[in-house]
Amino acid sequence: MIYTWHRSLIAFWDRRILSIFLYGFSSGLPFLLTLSTLTIWLKESGLNNTTIGLFVIVSIPYTFKFLWGPIVDRIQIPLLFRLLGQRRSWAFVSQIALIIMLMGLGSSDPQAHILGTALWAFGVSFCSAIQDIVVEAYRIEIIDEDQKGSAASSTYLGYRLGMMMSGYGALKFAEMFSWQTAYDLMAVFIGIGLLTTLLSPSPKSLIFSPAPHLSIRRKGPYKQFWKWIKSIYGPPLRELLKSFDWRIVLAFIFFYKVGDTVLNVMSNPFLVDLGFSKGEIADVAKLFGISAMIAGGFMGGLFLNRFGILSSLMLCAILQILSSLMFVIQALAGYNLSILVITIGVENLTCGLGAAAFIAYLSSLCSVPHTATHFALLSSFGSMARILLSMGAGFLADCLPWSVFFMITAAACLPCLVLLIHASHHFPYMHSFMKSAPSP
Repeated sequence: MIYTWHRSLIAFWDRRILSIFLYGFSSGLPFLLTLSTLTIWLKESGLNNTTIGLFVIVSIPYTFKFLWGPIVDRIQIPLLFRLLGQRRSWAFVSQIALIIMLMGLGSSDPQAHILGTALWAFGVSFCSAIQDIVVEAYRIEIIDEDQKGSAASSTYLGYRLGMMMSGYGALKFAEMFSWQTAYDLMAVFIGIGLLTTLLSPSPKSLIFSPAPHLSIRRKGPYKQFWKWIKSIYGPPLRELLKSFDWRIVLAFIFFYKVGDTVLNVMSNPFLVDLGFSKGEIADVAKLFGISAMIAGGFMGGLFLNRFGILSSLMLCAILQILSSLMFVIQALAGYNLSILVITIGVENLTCGLGAAAFIAYLSSLCSVPHTATHFALLSSFGSMARILLSMGAGFLADCLPWSVFFMITAAACLPCLVLLIHASHHFPYMHSFMKSAPSP
């Protein structure tokens, strides 16, 4: 029997789900501290826009998380491995390093030593990317099969709250005190993740597969090193590719990101063109929109528990189409605050629902002991799709009226729905989540 709504809600009240939520907060906190929050600090320091634009390079570790995944999966940290296990030992090290990097970044002087600031920011991104990998692997391995919805939703909610803290919170602290104090306080908040690491249980399902010993001989050291690299990266990649039809899955991931990405990138320029003020955009698109997004993330967890991943993904695909059509209505209506509230509400509610379902879907593709590598690879492809779609969205918006642009966006979401309906047999791993659950 599929879970009732009451049982779906009860599934959130679990110590492991709380740990996942707190890990999500710790994971989302550093993200903006090397992006939008840092750019404001750089601008206040008198740096030109060209230099500020180049600072996007420091976020490269997020894009290449799949390179660090096998290391996190198969390299054990001496002493800490016995005390905390594979996942929590890596979480502990990444969080301690992250605290040091944030304090170093806060103490840097962008005006006098821009290279030092860039190196500290790169260190923050690198340690944060390692923490992300560990958190995602821990979430997948610590939960039971029937908790995937609650876990995905809790991760999303925690991550968003962490981003709010490093965006809104850090700016407020910097305004009241200083940038160094703001970054020091952000380092203190990473302590929440550190306490979570120390107090949370280790995954019982994890079967640790240690990396082979690397022996560099005088003859052919490069050959030995290359053989070691293949032994680290080869098994998880082969395991992932043999588990499903990768062409169908990658196509689905790409098209699933269309509606979400395009609306996120082009919604603000669209609203400015319609004549909405910065205050109106902040109140409706940011404050109300973020609230709707958080509500959508929580509802996404309930839907996943109640109906399973496949049904939830279908619902979110339909809602993405409706969300794009709401922007068509907004374009035809022009400056209309009442319609804007509905448009933003639908968009952000859909975004929250879709994000929770998407996290659960990617998680269902991963298998132990290569969980970190699998999730990092799949999420990196999703990030690549987001970048490619973002690059083309602006050009298309310049060439077309807004109403036509959003109609095309809605049409671009259709392949995702078609893949779900007609290629569902390529998603056997999702059906296991929809099996009958015990009656409450």
